Amino acid sequence: MILSFRIAHFTFPLKGYIMQLAMIGLGRMGGNMVRRLMLGGHDLVVFDQNPDTVKQFVSEGATGASSLADLVGKLSKPRAAWVMVPAGGPTDQAVDALAQLMEPGDIVIDGGNSYFKDDVRRSKALKTKGLNYVDVGTSGGVWGLKRGYCMMIGGETSVVEHLDPIFKTLAPGPDPGTTAASKAEAGYIHAGPAGAGHFVKMIHNGIEYGMMQAYAEGFEIFKQAASDRVAEDHRYHLNLHDIAEVWRHGSVVSSWLLDLLEIALRDDQELANFSGHVSDSGEGRWTILTAIEEDVPANVLTTSLYTRFRSRQDNSYAEKILSALRFQFGGHVERPTGG
Repeated sequence: MILSFRIAHFTFPLKGYIMQLAMIGLGRMGGNMVRRLMLGGHDLVVFDQNPDTVKQFVSEGATGASSLADLVGKLSKPRAAWVMVPAGGPTDQAVDALAQLMEPGDIVIDGGNSYFKDDVRRSKALKTKGLNYVDVGTSGGVWGLKRGYCMMIGGETSVVEHLDPIFKTLAPGPDPGTTAASKAEAGYIHAGPAGAGHFVKMIHNGIEYGMMQAYAEGFEIFKQAASDRVAEDHRYHLNLHDIAEVWRHGSVVSSWLLDLLEIALRDDQELANFSGHVSDSGEGRWTILTAIEEDVPANVLTTSLYTRFRSRQDNSYAEKILSALRFQFGGHVERPTGG
């Protein structure tokens, strides 16, 4: 059992449960995960393609590495390296490189947005070398440093349990003044074998698409209530920020997404800084492909994905809502039209 103490709503392991971890990729999420782990007392060895980024984290207390070989050489056995780079090719390249440098018993962790079938493939390949593979579906975006990260984990039980101090520190932990009855209540779960973590996160993101779309369409209807297309005595000039704010207090549709929408509307109800060009990470597509493979009708999730495709052709206020929400929770900056 891991003892812990709490500082400003963070739950951290006590001395004696500190681990060493390598982080590869110091972007919006990887960088803040390093910071949260260091706040918990863990020993972080970091690498990024940008040497200046590595220097910044060294100044904050991490150990810097100039290459993956240098990073592996600075780790104690059994080594654990967390890959936090874009899914697909970049992740494959990082995992393959680590597989050439690490030794039997070492652990490779993929915490990005990988396709679960890629995890199964990588796990099998690493197992032939005696290496362990863990996939972590990670939700928390740019707010994770403060709020913690919700994690869905795939891999062998003994390996996942070995890494528990890392997950415990990254997770949100129970609400202040309460004790979590389970790891799920603390904000993380061992979902199953390799790929299960990213499978659960994939569906999570598909549902997220649908929830965002519902808010976007509802607020589009509010916005158009003042339109000259509506009979004059049926027109309403509504304060959209106030609607988002009041729904946050006692409403059945309250959520963290609604909290973020309130922040966006507080700054500018017209959302003038957003074109409505809405990108997708790929997990919504994978969710729909999986639904097709399982013969599961996923009408809402499919429609929300197709709406993102359409947004890249012409943009409505609803798409601005979606774009604003992506920026609020994930720091996603719009691509220029045609870019």
